[in-house]
Amino acid sequence: MEHKSKTCGENLRNQDVLNEDRISELPEALLMQILSSLATKNVIATSVLSKRWRSLWKKVPSIKFDSWYHKTESHRFSEIVSKSLLSYNSPVLDSFYLVDICVSEASDDITIWIGIAFAHHVRKLVLKLLLDETYYGNLITFPSAFCNCNNTLDTLEISKLFLLDFPSRVGLKSLSYANFRDDESVCNLLCGCPSLEDLVVQRRGSYDGVITFTIAVPSLQRLTIVDTFRGTCRGGYAINAPSLKYLNIKGVGLLSFSLFRTQRTESYGFCLIENAPELVEAKITGFTDINLHNENIFVSLTSAKRLSFDFSPFKIKCPTGITFSQLVSLDLNTRKSEWSILLARMLDSSPRLQILKLVNIAYLYHDNKVSTFPLAGDWEQRPKCVPECLLFHLETLIWTGYIWDRKDDREVATYILKKARHLKKATFYTEPIQLEYFQTLEEKHEMLNELASVVRASSSCHLVFESSN
Repeated sequence: MEHKSKTCGENLRNQDVLNEDRISELPEALLMQILSSLATKNVIATSVLSKRWRSLWKKVPSIKFDSWYHKTESHRFSEIVSKSLLSYNSPVLDSFYLVDICVSEASDDITIWIGIAFAHHVRKLVLKLLLDETYYGNLITFPSAFCNCNNTLDTLEISKLFLLDFPSRVGLKSLSYANFRDDESVCNLLCGCPSLEDLVVQRRGSYDGVITFTIAVPSLQRLTIVDTFRGTCRGGYAINAPSLKYLNIKGVGLLSFSLFRTQRTESYGFCLIENAPELVEAKITGFTDINLHNENIFVSLTSAKRLSFDFSPFKIKCPTGITFSQLVSLDLNTRKSEWSILLARMLDSSPRLQILKLVNIAYLYHDNKVSTFPLAGDWEQRPKCVPECLLFHLETLIWTGYIWDRKDDREVATYILKKARHLKKATFYTEPIQLEYFQTLEEKHEMLNELASVVRASSSCHLVFESSN
């Protein structure tokens, strides 16, 4: 009987432990950190847990709204956001997110919401609006006047449906994606950001009134430009960023590079890189055509350790007398015209190159309709002397989209295997072949075996062929 009573007592104590609200006993600072990682809808839902939780959500320093997630049958999204913001009483707002919101649901109230965020000294503001079929209005002008009353904002990320017009200077550390009213508005914003380190610019040429997008920011370290405007451009970009370490330029149209403002062509959008001595990594991809004046783009990239190019070098005067003394990793697209000429020059100019990646973009997207361009003859532009990087430093070759039955690809691959004395691994990714095409499959295996039989300069080189076959 005594044993049974003891067991019942232990069960009751165990039940009390299970029912104990341990999370409510956590320090408020820790609870704020946990709640900040949740969507605001879930944070508000915690108000029914207990008396302590009833008002706790109002102090959370992060607000995140998503119209698809917060919409209900009885309340419009704008009503939910407005009511929540008016109930909020934290003195400082670390971050305010409005994500995946249809512009028709937010256009009437978004200025008020931004104003409330600024009233709570917002530090990070993310506004990602979506264009829907029911909205026929203009771009939404960002209420920049609030910036004059708030010096706490350091990160601004906004979608292309906003137009920025800053009549005076403001301070930011990170800016992502913006349409500006004119050249002066760009200067007012960027010149007034002495601590700006990250800048992402995504534009379509017809969206704003900027002709020359001038980026003159001494503190800037990371810059991404995505310009999807197609056709003839009347303007472009001027970059003067002495602290710049990472540069990423993506586009689909025409682009001209230069070091001087006077060197531009009317048929090309221009990009003037005037000062970037600290550059570590640069990517220039996606352009259908590119025109470089007097090798200036290469002069501005000589300090880089990693480079990635995806454009046709047809109109480029390839670098001669320029040395990429710090370059250890190079990516080149093998689909574009005369890519091998650029490859030969880069091998000659990069004495410390350790990693070479050749990529056929069509292979990555399984696009058999995208044409590839042959080399001129038997790689006539190959280096006259064996490049220093092949003799002493190149260790890794990765060729994605290696076209096994194209003579040009085989010649470049054979040359590197025969000359690279310290090559440790060479990997070739080839297009898969359906088993029903047995003869083609046999030809592929024969060609790859031929490449594998090449006498390599490096006796320790491991050769790998990868495909889905």
